[in-house]
Amino acid sequence: MAGHFEATPGGGAAVALDEVEIAILRSLAVQLLELIGPGDEPAEGEDPLAALFAEGPSEPPSDPALARLFPEAYGDDDTELRAASAEFRRFTENDLRTRKRDDALVVIRTLDALTPVGDDAAVLTLTADECRSWLGSLNDLRLTIGTRLEVSDEDGGEDGSLYRLPDSDPRKPMVMAYLWLGALQETLVETLMP
Repeated sequence: MAGHFEATPGGGAAVALDEVEIAILRSLAVQLLELIGPGDEPAEGEDPLAALFAEGPSEPPSDPALARLFPEAYGDDDTELRAASAEFRRFTENDLRTRKRDDALVVIRTLDALTPVGDDAAVLTLTADECRSWLGSLNDLRLTIGTRLEVSDEDGGEDGSLYRLPDSDPRKPMVMAYLWLGALQETLVETLMP
């Protein structure tokens, strides 16, 4: 189980994580929450149903990582498609942000419940619903890190220069995190397949 998820009865999954791995995953999830931003809670006295019908932004985010997490629905090749994307974004981005925040919070809360003992790894056991939240967050983390590292299709193969960085390269820790998150994501997907 060390380093990869294994299926558990009931559609869940488990993975052994040491103290450093827990700290890294938690830190990345907190940074993702900060990037996504706080949710819009209804003000005191405001009708909570009004918040359900609140419109979101119509322009794509300027931060490339956020633009990757909240992409254009229809592209931006012509005026008509830009207008359709803006309309789609106004009515979907708030809900998408809420889901991404909720997924990251599940990661943080499940990690906070772990207690490694000495040098022994703690076993993180997830329910089926928690697995889905973890998958969403692992994907969001990889998209964000990949955008920051400017990972392209050419870098994706084993021959990619990004994977052969010298230890002195300041990007090396993030590349290692990117690869590790990919391995976790892959094994979690495998546990959920019939």
